[in-house]
Amino acid sequence: MGARKHISAEKKKLEMKDVSFAKLNNCPTSPRKMRLVTQLISGKDVVTAFGILKHTPKEAGARLYKLLLSAVNNWQAKNEGVRYEDSNLFVKEVQVDAGRMLKRISTAPQGRAHRIRKRSNHVTLVVDSRTKTKVNEE
Repeated sequence: MGARKHISAEKKKLEMKDVSFAKLNNCPTSPRKMRLVTQLISGKDVVTAFGILKHTPKEAGARLYKLLLSAVNNWQAKNEGVRYEDSNLFVKEVQVDAGRMLKRISTAPQGRAHRIRKRSNHVTLVVDSRTKTKVNEE
């Protein structure tokens, strides 16, 4: 690897050290429906986001609740001995991308057929701490 690539890789590794994320791939919900729920929690504190997702009547809310729980657990694995309630965790970024699309055919009048597109999505949820605590690296 060249020197420039090595330097940029080390820089990216240091940036990602404080950030934790979780991914949900091929979720069988349309991206549009998922984005309605993700807009409710982006930028909010984790405790507030848990409350919002727990009481959201949409199906995507339950899936995002488990994804947020996974991201918080990933953060706790990186930061041993620190409680997430004390460290001001917040939802830094939620990204919803279109996943694979299953194409089915439905019957239509006069011998025709209509295509049904069953959409899915990929969700990436990033959690970060508002207060940057310095951890002794030994």
